[in-house]
Amino acid sequence: MQDFVLPHDPRWSDLYRAEATAIRAALPGMEIALHHIGSTAIPGIRAKPVIDMLGEVAELRALEDRNGALMALGYEALGAHGIAGRRYFLKADGAGRRTHHLHVYAVGDPHVARHIAFRDYLRQHPGRAAEYDRLKARLTRGGVSSREAYQSGKAPFIVRIEAEALAWSRRE
Repeated sequence: MQDFVLPHDPRWSDLYRAEATAIRAALPGMEIALHHIGSTAIPGIRAKPVIDMLGEVAELRALEDRNGALMALGYEALGAHGIAGRRYFLKADGAGRRTHHLHVYAVGDPHVARHIAFRDYLRQHPGRAAEYDRLKARLTRGGVSSREAYQSGKAPFIVRIEAEALAWSRRE
């Protein structure tokens, strides 16, 4: 489980940009705003080596009608996958390791603001980012037995920092 979370790799931003370009090319004529989110988008902190992407579209139904284009890029369309108003896509490599997560919401969905505020807050507050990094190190060093245990261990921090981030973003 120790290699589950890796030190920050500056190439993650390049991987995001390349994948965003591929997604836009696969969806000609569709307006889709894409954002690099999650820990791979925050310099200096450990992350699972999976590029998390957030998409915003005018209508989710229009995206669903074009799931085949994303599937041609190697994505699996998983529908809402437990979060109402989201369309979730998962991409894995030839060995079955996850490489990309694409979370798509309709423009204006509150989840969009939440994800972007969290990312931007940690980018602008290196002390909080370092706190998050230390938590991730502690969770993985402590022998976390599963992804679920890792996610549960991070949850209280994320909830607290999301609230701070949203308040901060409203002031900005």
